[in-house]
Amino acid sequence: MPTDNATDFQFLADNSVDMICRSGMDRVLRYVSPSSFNLLGWKPEEMVGKGPDAFVMPEDFPALDAAAAQVLTSENHTATASVRMLKKDGGSVWVEMNGRLVFDDATGEPTEYVLVMRDITVRKKLEDKLSALALTDGLTGIANRRAFDQALNREWMRTLREGSEISLLLLDIDHFKLFNDRYGHLAGDDCLRAVAAAVSGAVRASDSVARYGGEEIAVILPSALIAGAVEVAEKVRGAVEALRLCHEGNLEGGGGVTVSVGVATALARVGGTMRMPESLLLAADNAMYKAKHEGRNRVATSLLIASAAN
Repeated sequence: MPTDNATDFQFLADNSVDMICRSGMDRVLRYVSPSSFNLLGWKPEEMVGKGPDAFVMPEDFPALDAAAAQVLTSENHTATASVRMLKKDGGSVWVEMNGRLVFDDATGEPTEYVLVMRDITVRKKLEDKLSALALTDGLTGIANRRAFDQALNREWMRTLREGSEISLLLLDIDHFKLFNDRYGHLAGDDCLRAVAAAVSGAVRASDSVARYGGEEIAVILPSALIAGAVEVAEKVRGAVEALRLCHEGNLEGGGGVTVSVGVATALARVGGTMRMPESLLLAADNAMYKAKHEGRNRVATSLLIASAAN
């Protein structure tokens, strides 16, 4: 039986597990395949005549706009975007949207988009889980150095952009090598986990706690001035001391596990000399060693003036 392109398309679309749509250059849907009901709970006739703002979550509009621009400019006039679409029951589903631009054979002008969408919710959950694992320290359960570097750069740029301030705590378990030598590395691991938990419980939800390396833990305090940062640092120091973990090699700490905390605060001001987050890290590190040299189980500070220009 002879067929034409329109009939072939209709047959494939009506019987596809994936959701297939056609939209005009204004992105208003002209055709929606029956699989929309299984994917989103919407019947095709409920979607036709509406644009993406009716179904795509606002937070994902930038991804959709970027894909639309790529379709228009790329050599093969295709693009892919992962967005969350609203279901009729009020929920949402992650969808991989593959789009292709269709041209008029006679004029060569673009006439419409053909979109193929499939549910990738399970895949996204797995990707998010793997991403979280990649940014988590396997021993302590707090953020790892990679996550810390990302967070510090992000908060540093925000500080410069807003002309505000940022503080950083860097703490080190006092005489940790002696602890490991006396009690063993398994006990050392338990100690690190306990200290990490104590630090995490002593700071705000908006602060970022990470294992910086070895027995060092870093805490990023966004928008915190030096007085507030010192208050948090003392709270952290006290929380670790309150664990009352035995450490006979730490005489300065009275035979218990303690930490020395360095506090560095950067103020973003026009005309400042410090530009990079490494300056803040160095200042916090110097302050931490100052705390150690002054007797351990204490807090020491440093203040920087950072340039407000990138």
